[in-house]
Amino acid sequence: MMGNCVSLQISCDQVFTRAYSCFFSIGNYIHKLKENVVALEQAIEDLTATRDDVLRRVQVEEGKGLERLQQVQVWLKRVEIIQNQVYELLSARTIEIQRLCLYGICSKNLSSSYRYGRRAFLMMKEVENLNSNGIFEIVTAPAPKLEMRPIQPTIMGRETIFQRAWNHLMDDGVGIMGLYGMGGVGKTTLLTQIHNRLHDTKYGVDIVIWVVVSSDLQIHKIQEDIGEKIGFIGKEWNKKKENQKAVDILNFLSRKRFVLLLDDIWKKVDLTKIGIPSRTRENKCKVVFTTRSLDVCARMGVHDPMEVQCLSTNDAWDLFQEKVGQITLGSHPDILDLAQKVAEKCRGLPLALNVIGETMACKRAVQEWHHAVDVLTSYAAEFSGMDDQILPILKYSYDNLNDKYVRSCFQYCALHPEDYSIKKYRLIDYWICEVFIDGNIGKEKAVNQGYEILGTLVRACLLSEEGKNKRNVKMHDVVREMALWTLSDLGKNKERCIVQAGSGLLKVPEVENWGAVRRLSLMNNGIEEISGSPECPELTTLFLQENKSLIHISGEFFRHMQKLVVLDLSKNHQLNGLPEQISELVALRYLDLSYTNIEGLPACLQDLKTLIHLNLECMRRLGSIAGISKLSSIRTLGLRNSNIMLDVMSVKELHLLEHLEILTIDIVSTMVLEQMIHVGTLMNCIQEVSIRCLIYEQEQDTKLRLPTMYSLRSLTIWNCETSEIEIEKLSWNTNPTSPCFFNLSHVIIHVCSSLKDLTWLLFAPNVTYLMIEELEQLEEIISHAKATCATEEQQQLHRIIPFQKLQILHLSSLPELKSIYWISLSFPCLHGIYVERCPKLRKLPLDSKSGTVGKKFVIQYKEKEWIESVEWKDEATKLHVLPSTKLLFGYSYDNPYAGQAGYP
Repeated sequence: MMGNCVSLQISCDQVFTRAYSCFFSIGNYIHKLKENVVALEQAIEDLTATRDDVLRRVQVEEGKGLERLQQVQVWLKRVEIIQNQVYELLSARTIEIQRLCLYGICSKNLSSSYRYGRRAFLMMKEVENLNSNGIFEIVTAPAPKLEMRPIQPTIMGRETIFQRAWNHLMDDGVGIMGLYGMGGVGKTTLLTQIHNRLHDTKYGVDIVIWVVVSSDLQIHKIQEDIGEKIGFIGKEWNKKKENQKAVDILNFLSRKRFVLLLDDIWKKVDLTKIGIPSRTRENKCKVVFTTRSLDVCARMGVHDPMEVQCLSTNDAWDLFQEKVGQITLGSHPDILDLAQKVAEKCRGLPLALNVIGETMACKRAVQEWHHAVDVLTSYAAEFSGMDDQILPILKYSYDNLNDKYVRSCFQYCALHPEDYSIKKYRLIDYWICEVFIDGNIGKEKAVNQGYEILGTLVRACLLSEEGKNKRNVKMHDVVREMALWTLSDLGKNKERCIVQAGSGLLKVPEVENWGAVRRLSLMNNGIEEISGSPECPELTTLFLQENKSLIHISGEFFRHMQKLVVLDLSKNHQLNGLPEQISELVALRYLDLSYTNIEGLPACLQDLKTLIHLNLECMRRLGSIAGISKLSSIRTLGLRNSNIMLDVMSVKELHLLEHLEILTIDIVSTMVLEQMIHVGTLMNCIQEVSIRCLIYEQEQDTKLRLPTMYSLRSLTIWNCETSEIEIEKLSWNTNPTSPCFFNLSHVIIHVCSSLKDLTWLLFAPNVTYLMIEELEQLEEIISHAKATCATEEQQQLHRIIPFQKLQILHLSSLPELKSIYWISLSFPCLHGIYVERCPKLRKLPLDSKSGTVGKKFVIQYKEKEWIESVEWKDEATKLHVLPSTKLLFGYSYDNPYAGQAGYP
């Protein structure tokens, strides 16, 4: 009971306190009503006077051609609104004051007097606050106008790209446009041209806003630059938060037709946070930005950006001549030729052409030009202007690579010669062995990561992809110099990385401090012999490939290279042996001996216990791989197109390589094939296989039975008397979504005179390249009868739609071929078909919808009579396909896979 009493007492106290507070507040608004009304009248008089003073200043300065600041205009608008509200309130003051009684303490209508008194009080405070905000240091600014930006007087070779960019920008459907390209290529120059063209009032643009963003993206800094352009300045503006500034910018630009030019962005710019209004039919606003990154373009919502490329050879030469000047170029008969060599070193990069051209403008002694060529060839970073005007600008792209391993991968590309086309798969193998990529996650995942890194470097414009199938990459020569500069610690430790690839060397160069060398690239030279015993305790990478005159390497040369990880001796066609001392390379993980003349592997090679990548492909004189099972760490082994004749013992040795993941081989015997099938695990490792000159265990059975090989990428079958190719019954999977050769992409079948069909290709749905040559009895590629067979094992075949990934189909010397497929196919990825000496092929599985949407495939043929004999499905198909046919003369077939192992 006592507890309940206490509780009741506390509750009553609270109620009384709140009631008293409420009554006192209401009474305050009533008994001070007259006082607050007088104060409100005085406050509005003060505000009006302040407004008149501000307006007078504005009008005077507007008479001088200036434009009032937006913050002043906003304040004046608020004053006008509050004035109307005050005057409306004061119009009722007489009535409200007459309601007061008891000497103004009470009211005849408490509710009405309370509301009026409260409004008067709050409005007085608002007027006072507005009046205090009416103190402006400045009230006007120069009116926004389309000002020209400075630009160099001569711009070579940019007329076409500028016109393309301008036409794209003027398209009413374009709201945002991205210009991307490597550093120094001229993106800012192109953006400046666009800015200055917009200066012409005929394009109807109210405001053109230029903002340099750079790598340190700051929203408030962009807002300040925009605010300054449109008149938002002063202390009040500067005090505002980002979201408040965004509202002001949005309200102003929403009423204007503007173009926002953002130069040099490195990450996504959130236009909404800045206050940029969305594009509408009314404002027709546009945004243009420049960047070095394709990733940034995608994040900004631009999926068709415009690439700004280097100048053509002729345009580059014109620009270089302009910078050097005709007086210098004509000061000696030899200078013109030397100047062309110097200009070629710039590879069309405007930044380099400008800086180097200006540097050479005063050099009129021919010896100075010879020296320039020498320096640019040997170590370009030492050339005047390189280390302070060119390389640091390009290095921003390198610095923007967040991952240190990605940076290392980029630098690794610089070990190759200038203008060198580098195979992607080879780079990735290097990177795995150098542990830039963790190979322990499995080969497939590591390769995928490698392609991700390559994509990052391509999208950052640090590499460019090469070829129609984009299997290679190339590094611009000036970017390569920047990479070498970073490898040498910005020139402070030049001997850390020695790269004289493609330099015409005839012997190993002399190095003052071998102990400092970590990477050495002498590839693509004319070195005949390698001797000496350099002490290289820090050397991890040694490129000696493509020295086609190299015959001998002394054993002492490898004596002091305990940290060597990568050794590439490939394509040294005269090299006929390896020294025993190679066994002392205890850290070696990568060894490439492909395309050498080596007859036998030294027994000591078995001591390389850390070796994970061994390439013995195309070693035409290599007789044996006996003892290879001792290389217990091997994960990748290349044996394809070598002279090795695998036998049962060899297969057993390969089976002992328990870490093996990738294998490329030749098979010449059905017995060996059956042995490999029996071993089982080896079939899952095979990535490339060439089945050639097959010897059959039983002469009466000439069928080739292929087992499931999920890892298989490339298959070549040639010069085999095979009557039929079948899939092993144990490999059958009637679910077409799980085919036996899911990863098989390249197939070449050559000189197999007994084959009549290739229906097994239904089990390889991802083939992109198919070459079939000299199959004298081939009648159908996919047999209608076999594919629609109703047997229990094959009943699912007719549901498979073949060639959905096919890009290239090459058909040659197939005298009996009548059918590729019996009905029309979509061929959604098809690039081209090549037909030669296929006289009976009258029907093609094409219709008016076949091919890649928006792109035309090409049918190339050698005999005019053949194309005239083709029986098209209908007139629409003929009109769709015939314009893309091309008659070839001689052997001019454009094979995008030429030059790769296994392809002609």
